[in-house]
Amino acid sequence: HFDFRTQSLLYIPRDLPPPGDPSFPRALAPRIHDILLCSRGRALVLFTSYSNLNAVYDYLAGRLPYTVYRQGDAPRTALLEAFRSDLHSVLLATGSFWEGVDVPGEALSCLVIDKLPFASPAEPVASARIEAIRRSGGNPFMDYQVPSAVISLKQGLGRLIRKRTDRGVLAILDVRLLTSRYGGIFLSSMPPMTVTNDMADLEDFFRKTTGSGR
Repeated sequence: HFDFRTQSLLYIPRDLPPPGDPSFPRALAPRIHDILLCSRGRALVLFTSYSNLNAVYDYLAGRLPYTVYRQGDAPRTALLEAFRSDLHSVLLATGSFWEGVDVPGEALSCLVIDKLPFASPAEPVASARIEAIRRSGGNPFMDYQVPSAVISLKQGLGRLIRKRTDRGVLAILDVRLLTSRYGGIFLSSMPPMTVTNDMADLEDFFRKTTGSGR
């Protein structure tokens, strides 16, 4: 139903360290800052951990000319209402905001994801499924964790592009999409989208988007 090649842009940086690198949180915050300047706020930033969320929030404080809302500072419904009504604001959140977020129109023009949303083996449901797959001789990572993360990413894209007039950038700041053997699984599961590693393309996309709906 949508023309994702023209309505959306997928940004995957090549120059950030992988999420497992100790320098990843320090490199993450400045890049998110630059993306938010390109998008003029209007962004939902989703994190896989509270530690990354809080580190980025602390970095952004006083550096952006936009209001930055953080999960936990107010009830979920209040945060979403403030985010919807404050056009150029930014909302930082974690996994509970992957589903059920309805922010139509220009207020959500950019979705930033810090890293691939793999289910944590420490979570009871994930742990039970991983153990069951392992007992049956399967590969828990490829048989369960990768497919689950693919579904989460597609749900995220569904928050961004909801109608034919929507335009937006999906930024996934995880170089494993480009360097790992399973990265191709994620990319092939997404709709046909223009993929870039260049921040200049984000600037150009948002410049063309201004005044054309979202």
